[in-house]
Amino acid sequence: MTPKNTICLWFERDAEEAARFYASVFPDSAVHAVHRAPGDYPSGQEGDVLTVDFTVCGIPCMGLNGGPAFRQTEAFSFQIATDDQEETDRYWNAIVGNGGQESACGWCKDKWGLSWQITPRTLTEAMAAGGEEAKRAFAAMMQMGKIDVAAINAARRG
Repeated sequence: MTPKNTICLWFERDAEEAARFYASVFPDSAVHAVHRAPGDYPSGQEGDVLTVDFTVCGIPCMGLNGGPAFRQTEAFSFQIATDDQEETDRYWNAIVGNGGQESACGWCKDKWGLSWQITPRTLTEAMAAGGEEAKRAFAAMMQMGKIDVAAINAARRG
């Protein structure tokens, strides 16, 4: 059954490669279908991969090979909650190590330009706690690229 809501991600031409990469990295992720264009279109030809149905951590997505007209921006990102430093490192290193780019405060960008927030649960828990604990954790995070779980935990304790 087709989900009521699906995230549509615009790719220049690599939707299938991206979807297969995401499925290889994240749990509860898979490529479900690859659909080829039934005719020529502005950025492709009949038979080219047009859309890819996939999930990322259980979230239904469709990759659209729409050509160079639109680019990914930080206005959209996947936020992936992690339980420890090992999991944080695994996802961060997979994205950055596959042609991606590091950014600040737990953000990175994959080689297709899609932004990811690799966010340890301890950080979101600190923000939810509010007060001085949140201020300390936030100040620590502002100094980081990839989130350092031990440093966030130390900041939470004061």
